[in-house]
Amino acid sequence: MRENQAGPNRRSFLRNAGLAGVGATALGALGAAPAEAAPPTPENFSRGRWNPDGESRQFTVAVMPDTQYLYWGSQNSINPEPQEASLRYVIENSGRPDHNIVFLAHLGDLTQDADTTSFQAVGKTFEIADQAGVAYSVLAGNHDVSGDDTRGTTPYLQTMGPQRFRRQKSFLGSDASGYNTAHVFRAAGQEWLLLAMDWRTSAAGFAWANDVIEKHPKLPVILTCHEIVGPTYGDEVYPYESGDPENNAEFSGYGQTVWDSLIKDNDQIFLTLNGHYWPSGRVTKQNTAGHDVHLHITNYQNRYMSGGGMLRLYHFDLDRNTIDVETVSPWILEKDPATRNRMEVLEARLTTAVDRFSMPFDFERRFAGFIPVPVRPARPANKVLVPGTLAYWRFDNVDTSGGAVTAVRDLSGHGNDLTLQSVPGTAPDALVRTDDHHPDQPGHASLRFAGGKNPLHGAYLTTGPRAPLNTETFKRGYTIETFVKIPRDWDGGTNGNMPVLVRRGASGDAGKHGKNTDPREPVAQLMTTNNGREVQFNHYPLSQTYPTTNWSHGLAEDQWWHIAVVNDGHHAKLYVESSPVADNPFTDSVGIASLGLPWLLGGHEYGGALDNVFHGWIGDVRIVGRALRLEEFMTR
Repeated sequence: MRENQAGPNRRSFLRNAGLAGVGATALGALGAAPAEAAPPTPENFSRGRWNPDGESRQFTVAVMPDTQYLYWGSQNSINPEPQEASLRYVIENSGRPDHNIVFLAHLGDLTQDADTTSFQAVGKTFEIADQAGVAYSVLAGNHDVSGDDTRGTTPYLQTMGPQRFRRQKSFLGSDASGYNTAHVFRAAGQEWLLLAMDWRTSAAGFAWANDVIEKHPKLPVILTCHEIVGPTYGDEVYPYESGDPENNAEFSGYGQTVWDSLIKDNDQIFLTLNGHYWPSGRVTKQNTAGHDVHLHITNYQNRYMSGGGMLRLYHFDLDRNTIDVETVSPWILEKDPATRNRMEVLEARLTTAVDRFSMPFDFERRFAGFIPVPVRPARPANKVLVPGTLAYWRFDNVDTSGGAVTAVRDLSGHGNDLTLQSVPGTAPDALVRTDDHHPDQPGHASLRFAGGKNPLHGAYLTTGPRAPLNTETFKRGYTIETFVKIPRDWDGGTNGNMPVLVRRGASGDAGKHGKNTDPREPVAQLMTTNNGREVQFNHYPLSQTYPTTNWSHGLAEDQWWHIAVVNDGHHAKLYVESSPVADNPFTDSVGIASLGLPWLLGGHEYGGALDNVFHGWIGDVRIVGRALRLEEFMTR
């Protein structure tokens, strides 16, 4: 139950970090737990085993706040059914790929009165989790204990102290008092540390917690405590109706102590979870390192059936760089919807902005200060020259001694070298070499083009008049690969339909006609389109007189993308990040028409005249005279 009712008045990480097995080896370093009796023999509460996937890059941490009103033994009021349902939910959903619940954290106030009978009932309920092998933590709230963690033994410690977790693989250890515990769970192929801290932690308790973090310097840390932040909006708002849902909480007086004593100087702490106050809310603060720490209140004791054992589910997705949060009542969800009363209908899932939301979270960038992201080393050109390679251009060894890029050698050895061409009046730095590159690109460099149309400006590259690639018709198939990044200042009017790779020669001159034919457009062009920033590969095959066009979805700016066009001798498919796009026509497409003219990298012509220049970055470019499998792409 919260006090001071008004509360304060005021975004592929973890690559093989080699941190497995921490929990099994570090127990002795964390201080001895009090010698208490083992938990009682479990009864037949569970329905299966807890079975999460520790390697999946999508996982869930379940959070259970203040269940105190369910356990008020001194008033002869014990209602464990809602919490039992939540524990069953954790167990039964642990093995589901869309949930993959790897840990359960209780935020304190397990009881209303700290009575022995209340804790006996709590302990009996948690036998459901014990029997199924759930990795979980608990901590003491102000209704479970009084004073700070030097208080000595209590019914809480006797029932829910560290002795209860000795059989858990996730249990790392406790401080000497037993009120502060550390847990390590495995998720996304990596260990994560969760600290469960007392309602009021002493200086010795904070020293212990700092020491735990120091001894595990590469583990991301979630801090749980009963009180850290409280809401800044009205406590009568139910449900949340107004204000800023991302900035509606602030430190309590004790929360400021926790920040100063533990959080701000430990960059590994990225998320804190507390109950005690209501309504729920959150705020983001910057630590000493200048990085975000997300501080969340989650508490539903003031809702129907004292919150009904509600769970806050934090769905981590390391592929999408997102943490999706939802709040559900498993106790209600277990019931037949047709039999639910009016309050159960309203409370089964909470959907206000403080109860259901998504947090953009760049895991690699946020954790880079203590888990440096391994940089994939550059690969030598001879490792990229797969059989059938006709041309390979990369830019890490380009001569820039004169300041600008003037030529690029074809590393395939076939003589398809590139030379510089510029629009008259173009600045010398319109085409420069940079170290920027796609993380899976073989060469660690790119070319930065500063071009456009309306007015026409910029510099580009072209094959020579005798380059073998000019006459290649690709009758047996082909693969064209490159890496591109579109800058934030990209503009549809100036940069729309900008060229990546273009084969010169108007389609009309090549004898092309029929549906969708523009006789003045090039016979082949890989480009990004107006406004939507989709990739388009438009080409005129040998097998027909009209073009075939592949279209991708839109590409986000300021992000590297791998693009590939693969033709198996009959059909052309466009891929973005090794994923086929929707608009890949079934049209028979054999080869690419040729007038024996050069290829342009970053330049486009229409009716034989240059009309546009690329704006952004282009990385390695490879052209192969056969269809490559996905595992043969330059990203592999």
